[in-house]
Amino acid sequence: MDTTTIASWNVNSLNVRLPHLEDWLKLRAPDIVGLQETKLEDDRFPDDALAALGYRSVFAGQKTYNGVAIVSREPATDVQVGIPGFEDEQKRVIAATVGGLRIVNLYVVNGQDVGTDKYDYKLRWLDAVHGWLAGEIKAHPQLVVLGDFNIAPDDRDVHDPAVWNDACILTSTAERAALRRLLDLGLHDSYRLHNEEGGVFSWWDYRAAGFRRNLGLRIDLCLVSDALRERCVGASIDKEPRTWERPSDHAPALVKIAR
Repeated sequence: MDTTTIASWNVNSLNVRLPHLEDWLKLRAPDIVGLQETKLEDDRFPDDALAALGYRSVFAGQKTYNGVAIVSREPATDVQVGIPGFEDEQKRVIAATVGGLRIVNLYVVNGQDVGTDKYDYKLRWLDAVHGWLAGEIKAHPQLVVLGDFNIAPDDRDVHDPAVWNDACILTSTAERAALRRLLDLGLHDSYRLHNEEGGVFSWWDYRAAGFRRNLGLRIDLCLVSDALRERCVGASIDKEPRTWERPSDHAPALVKIAR
């Protein structure tokens, strides 16, 4: 079957992780990758290095924090940076059309702690994303929304629901409700279309041997629209890069779409 492989990966500094990204692109040969936390100003983005591997890049970055990019074999068109109508200096959103698919790449706000100003900002930010995507999915039915969502959808997606509960950041009731509102627009968690089991994660804390002990969360998601649901033929998390030396704390999440 001819498929398009799309991935989302929070690289946690492309300056540090570029060799990992290059190795992974050679190993897995995805067609489209959304990157988060590139932490690079635009004039330092490794456009030439990725072009040498056959990939085109569109990106929006800033020094030290945030930063997003879409890397693809086919050139991206109709690029949108940021959430229209929502003023925000943080580089957290980039969207583009690649090969007939509309790709929206999100680095969702972490939120720090429930009840803080940053938590309120996260909920306002998610509400702005909802308003924008309501229009995007009408204009672009073949829509993939991917990224580091900083929300674990349900208790299957956390290593210990007693620890990660509705009073915690990333698993609070309001955050999960905001994610469900996005899904209610006509989006589907591609991983759950193919996998029901819990205990499979995409992020592990560097501390307390989190990866070795599998003390993780599944917060990196690839959402597909109604129009793509039947063409979504597989979804997975590639844990291998998390085993490499000096890894990102996130592993790539992937989805395969039949052409």
